Amino acid sequence: MAESRTLSRVAAAKKNPLEKKKQVIAPEGTSFVDIGVEEWLSDTLKNMSIKEPSEIQRACIPPILAGKDVIGGAKTGSGKTAAFALPIIQKLSEDPYGVFALVLTPTRELAFQIAEQFRVLGKGMGIKESVVVGGMDMMAQALELQKRPHVIIATPGRLRDHIRSSSGAVDLRRCKFLVMDEADRMLSPTFVPELEVILPLLPKDRQTLLFTATMTESILALRDAEDDPKKQPFVHMCDMSTSTVNTLDQFYVFVPSQVRMVYLAHLLRSEDLQDKSVIIFCGRCSTAELMTVMLKELGIRCTALHSEMTQQQRLDSLGKFRAEVIKILISTDVGSRGLDIPSVECVLNYDIPRDPTDYIHRVGRTARAGRGGKAISIVAEKDIQLIQNIEERTNKKMEKYEVNENEILEELNEVTAAKRLASMQLHDKQFGEKTHQRKKKRMAGKE
Repeated sequence: MAESRTLSRVAAAKKNPLEKKKQVIAPEGTSFVDIGVEEWLSDTLKNMSIKEPSEIQRACIPPILAGKDVIGGAKTGSGKTAAFALPIIQKLSEDPYGVFALVLTPTRELAFQIAEQFRVLGKGMGIKESVVVGGMDMMAQALELQKRPHVIIATPGRLRDHIRSSSGAVDLRRCKFLVMDEADRMLSPTFVPELEVILPLLPKDRQTLLFTATMTESILALRDAEDDPKKQPFVHMCDMSTSTVNTLDQFYVFVPSQVRMVYLAHLLRSEDLQDKSVIIFCGRCSTAELMTVMLKELGIRCTALHSEMTQQQRLDSLGKFRAEVIKILISTDVGSRGLDIPSVECVLNYDIPRDPTDYIHRVGRTARAGRGGKAISIVAEKDIQLIQNIEERTNKKMEKYEVNENEILEELNEVTAAKRLASMQLHDKQFGEKTHQRKKKRMAGKE
């Protein structure tokens, strides 16, 4: 797929996803060896207790091994990463050199998670992978890139910075594979400036693999970006019609907007959620940080995940939450996609997302792999329409979550005092000031 066409047709294309005939794929119960995975790689999977390929793997691994471009759509947790990592590792083992594959992903956390899968799956052949994301030492990354790793997993902004830092900083001339994970976000206008710098450095005869949990018309239109039918990509969409799983119980709590923090603290202290693994989603970094400091003042152990933190702080937070050393993670939407944390028992929506798709990604952090889970949305007056949009999209009504109003009133003064202290702490350490200054510089540069 030529990059000029890839970028120019994204916004304009309006193809019907149902126009193409469904591709025939290997049936359920097929083994990895049956779909073309080498014995040694299949043995690695068996050692990880992965015995049979998932639908997205059965569909996409054979055409990737056959040299086709591929567009794959499947829900989060369906094995999309292995669907592209396995054939890349197998092809690399036949002719190992660096840089063999470039994987672009929208978030730093997802980049580290993908790198971990490459590391584990490719340990039999000593694969070398390099993570190139913001928030980490750029000089150390540059030294890694000079060693020509087999696979680069990068966020577009930081990779562009390396490309611009010096000529030849990133050598992509022999790159065999370009992968875009969370392709719906990668092909949004947000990343177009970065892609316009990166894509021209890749060879024309590479394989391009797009994977997403949200299939859009613009992604599907890329299958027709090539006039030659032989060059058109293989497309497979798993059933994504059920937007939230049946094992997920969805609730709402209707609250006056000025006391949302009080309700939140009450919910976390309640018998129902005490000692449970919980992710709380907020719309802004400042809200996430304020909430984290406030809850710590109240003696509730928690940790945060947002873009105002350094990358090391973000990795430390995720590590503590994954290991269940800390049970409560307060996150912006950087934690809503792709992250595989199997133990999450409840998702709390403190801020209701404007797009129902974002809600689906958030609550997809719980009730995974057949387990049960709970989603509770804290709903103020202004959020009613947003909740109705979500219910229409998921085709499921949320149930009212019962709370004891008298107990909440008793906690009002304590929580308000803790929130005031937290606000003072954020003010004293000038939270968000660096980001504000960077934005001002960028705006001044555009004038």
